Amino acid sequence: MNFSDILLIIISSAGLLHGVLFATFLCFFKKRRSVTNILLGLILYFMAFRIGKSVMLNFGSDLEPIFIFAGLALLLLIGPLLRWYVLGMTHENYKLPKNYLVELVPFATVFSLSFFVTKNWFDSNSKEVIAVFASVLIFIYLHLAFYIYSSGRIIQRVKKSYKDVLLTKSQRAIFNWLQLLIIGFIFIWLSYCLNIIEDAVPYVTGPIVYSLVIYFLSYKAFQLKVMDIDGSIFKQNDDAVLYHRISKLLEEEKLYLDPQLSLLSLGKHIGKGTQKTSEIINQYAKQNFNDFINYYRIQDAKALLLDDSSQNFTIASIAFDVGFSSLSSFNSAFKKFEKTTPSTYRKNI
Repeated sequence: MNFSDILLIIISSAGLLHGVLFATFLCFFKKRRSVTNILLGLILYFMAFRIGKSVMLNFGSDLEPIFIFAGLALLLLIGPLLRWYVLGMTHENYKLPKNYLVELVPFATVFSLSFFVTKNWFDSNSKEVIAVFASVLIFIYLHLAFYIYSSGRIIQRVKKSYKDVLLTKSQRAIFNWLQLLIIGFIFIWLSYCLNIIEDAVPYVTGPIVYSLVIYFLSYKAFQLKVMDIDGSIFKQNDDAVLYHRISKLLEEEKLYLDPQLSLLSLGKHIGKGTQKTSEIINQYAKQNFNDFINYYRIQDAKALLLDDSSQNFTIASIAFDVGFSSLSSFNSAFKKFEKTTPSTYRKNI
């Protein structure tokens, strides 16, 4: 075995070990043992076994057929687990479907049949062996492709249903994570499909791609903190509705024109206290109360500064007209949003 082979074994084995350790953390050591974390852990365990088979097949010899077919059969298990995981991350209180065992029939069938594959029959390389092995291989890879596509469609449907809703930070994190996960699986799937063309792509490409993908995905999982959240964050609540009520009050009734407008008075309009009102504005507008209100005032001020009929109005009168209680606060707010002073803005326009 030359140096390059040793290096490839180290790279692929390191990724495999990393995947197993990550899966063990999710299933046994993570304080929040949610259904989604366990599903992700199982995906990583079974994928590691599948990758381990590939490493041994590439660098080992006389590998038992049962081990080869069992490794392939696990791909029939990974597909459904991936779809269930995506559903759990995008739907609140997710539970496995009643007919979930039906989705495991292909895996159970191929895995059971692998015990009847003898080494003599497999090594004979007869037309019958080649036809059976090729048929099983094609079915398994098409099966996984179907589940990757199905999982991607679920993500797109859920994301589309929230297109008119301002997403929270956690919701955005889940969508970003799931899209990266699907892309990672596509790369792994492509690498193994290309392995069929043995002369063009080395068989060890699959384990190496897996190693790179698993390192990247584990990094993103910790960065996005997806192990601490699941589909429960998509639970419908009144916060989004309340934010739209606040926006409507400001846009249609122009409450911001009142210089005395405060968190307390705005909260009374929606029937909530100051703390809840502030939380809603911070969460959905990504601004504090003062900046949120001043933004509306500045938009009115800009319109007045551009209006020919308001050219005789002083900057101070415009400031008071749009709800500011002092000229200095108006100048500060205007410069914060427009990066220039009101007088310069009027002059340049």
